[in-house]
Amino acid sequence: MMIDIQNQPDFRNIPIDKVGIKGLKHPVIVRDKANGSQSTVAEVNMYVDLPHQCKGTHMSRFVELLHTVNTPVSLDSLTSILEDMKASLGAKSAHIDISFPYFIEKTSPCTQSKGLMDYNCTIIGSSNGRKKADIVLKVAVPVTSVCPCSKEISDYGAHNQRGEVLVAARFHKFIWIEEIVNLVEQAASCDIYSVLKRADEKYVTEKAYNNPKFVEDIVRDVAKVLIEDSNITWFSVSAENFESIHNHSAYAYIEHSRD
Repeated sequence: MMIDIQNQPDFRNIPIDKVGIKGLKHPVIVRDKANGSQSTVAEVNMYVDLPHQCKGTHMSRFVELLHTVNTPVSLDSLTSILEDMKASLGAKSAHIDISFPYFIEKTSPCTQSKGLMDYNCTIIGSSNGRKKADIVLKVAVPVTSVCPCSKEISDYGAHNQRGEVLVAARFHKFIWIEEIVNLVEQAASCDIYSVLKRADEKYVTEKAYNNPKFVEDIVRDVAKVLIEDSNITWFSVSAENFESIHNHSAYAYIEHSRD
């Protein structure tokens, strides 16, 4: 009979908050507003707590549990995974992070050229014995911004750059990734496309120039809409501009809770 080292006692009397696997690549199915569902490849982190008297956890069980999941990632499926993790590993708390690229087909504004845009998303789930698991959705949205100050003081144009807006949210009911993307893109100087012909490029350049935004403007505009949405219980929003005239970024952050 082989010795199970993980089940041996540990005498240092120190519990571990999180132990498990990190960076596991795994195919997942996520809900897609336009097509019903979308297949993508996620990077998954899975952790549980470990009592002070236990030497180690059973790493293989994390992968086995994930392998049994064949339903789209949702509030219900994440809650089920977290409960299964606690039951299988004899833990009081469980945590899972699922990060994946999500693709949305976008049509260019003038020539109607189609292309896929990718948005980096993360779903974070935690369960520590409370009746309801804690779920956070994070969506990173690339945007274009034009500097209002540069436009005001310059005789020839204004400096512009690509930036990234990161929204994290807790909510009562399911929210679509597309809804967050649309909200952020409307708050930017202009949204970003994968395919632009000359007429499209002219349009987005002029649209951005006529709609200058500081990072402060972007986070406030996003926050205003989220505060007014009663489905959102907590959120954070950050905007980072990768400045075209500096070797550093501009950054702004807002966090808000209804509690």
